[in-house]
Amino acid sequence: MTVETARSAPAPRSERDLLTAAAVDLARWLRERRVSSVELVETTIRRIERVNPALNAVVHTRFERARHEAALADERLARGSDPAPLLGVPCTIKEFFAVEGAPQTGGLVARKGTISSSDAPTVARLRAAGAIVVGTTNVPEGGIWLETFNSVYGRTNNPWDLARTSGGSSGGEGAIIAAGGSPFGLGSDIGGSVRIPAAFCGIVGHKPSGRLLPNGGQFPAPTGEALALLCPGPMVRRVRDVMPLLRVLAGPDPSDPVCVQMELGDPATVDVRDLTVYVAPHNARFRARGVMMQAVEDAARALERRGARVVPFDVTKLRRGLEYWAGALAESAEESYDELLASGTGRARIGVPLELLKAAAGRSNHTLPALVVAAAGSIVQRFGGATSGFARAAAELRAELAALLGDRGVLLHPPYTRPAPRHHAVWATPFDPAYTAIFNVMETPVTAVPIGFDPRGLPVGVQVIAAPGRDHVAVSAAQALEDHFGGWMLATPLGSGS
Repeated sequence: MTVETARSAPAPRSERDLLTAAAVDLARWLRERRVSSVELVETTIRRIERVNPALNAVVHTRFERARHEAALADERLARGSDPAPLLGVPCTIKEFFAVEGAPQTGGLVARKGTISSSDAPTVARLRAAGAIVVGTTNVPEGGIWLETFNSVYGRTNNPWDLARTSGGSSGGEGAIIAAGGSPFGLGSDIGGSVRIPAAFCGIVGHKPSGRLLPNGGQFPAPTGEALALLCPGPMVRRVRDVMPLLRVLAGPDPSDPVCVQMELGDPATVDVRDLTVYVAPHNARFRARGVMMQAVEDAARALERRGARVVPFDVTKLRRGLEYWAGALAESAEESYDELLASGTGRARIGVPLELLKAAAGRSNHTLPALVVAAAGSIVQRFGGATSGFARAAAELRAELAALLGDRGVLLHPPYTRPAPRHHAVWATPFDPAYTAIFNVMETPVTAVPIGFDPRGLPVGVQVIAAPGRDHVAVSAAQALEDHFGGWMLATPLGSGS
């Protein structure tokens, strides 16, 4: 049998229905005139105002413009036969993407006055499809860190436990979508930045095949071949939203020289009984907790019960994932992290040792995580010969993994070593993002899907990995898991008053 896409939701009866529906269902209700865009946008704004004081996820709002755009969308909808697939549906955008009239700081104090004069290509495509941007969401300074925190906007909290991280770098998106404050959002992923927040917050996140979506209009962003590691990606409530959003977002753009045209398949054509499911409950190096490994096993058994063939995977192949990622980034990036952090200061690069001393005295504009990443990058650059070896080994594994997965194979793997840690606790295990980063180097599509909660009530999920260009295969398997386990549940942050 084929994997069935979950049935469309019935017509809305309450505000809660609007706060929990998939984006494709909201779009259908709008076309059927069962709800107006003005009503939907107002409901979204009220939810943001209710939950955001506890989360600090949305850092810039464009509520008045969104209300105006909703009224225009209703006029278009009233005329009928409008082809825009997302017409009237609200959304949020990670602050790294340019949104016309919105700040684009990248979490850097020196860029506080930077206002985008146009939309990033992916944002422009969403808006051309009729989506309405209600706000932009928080990020870590410079991007490469597990905690969404910076000296411009402060720290974002996990909606399931405010004392815990929402992940990074798309942590603002993960938090606000999980709490019902946005039907979908646009994140970006260079080492797990869509999938880790999705896993920590209990939503669906998709890292597309490398080179599928254009990276133009982002800050920060690498240059040259390193762009293949960075992927804009949809963050959503329900798996069935992923492919429609990819169809809006995908395709080459002059702003990204490595983005290419790929044919997007249809998840409905994937028969679960034809799937070979490879199981990797850990990466043979950084210890995953039992609840994470059990989630992978449970997901494998769920697919097996639907007819898939389950096969163990040699996890030692994933052991050097962090080195492969660091090697690929060091080999291809044309700008160092200390140069990136100097953006807006008038300097070519920051003095990392001096800034570390200033940070210890509480006098630096930079966060400690950003400075540590910059320092680590400087160390990696001094050992360039070793990184080239890692890059070659990664290329060999990429070819091997693509051949193994083929047209109907998926790999199940934890998105992290444990559920969402407490704030600051990621300092104790800074290398655990190896669980996600290796798949940026592999250029594979990955869908992170929630499958339940741990005994403390924290979300637990898995990564579903397919071969490059087979995004629909990963999505199809993830849909089967969502159907089995129930998927996302609305988070109500303590202190939000709802």
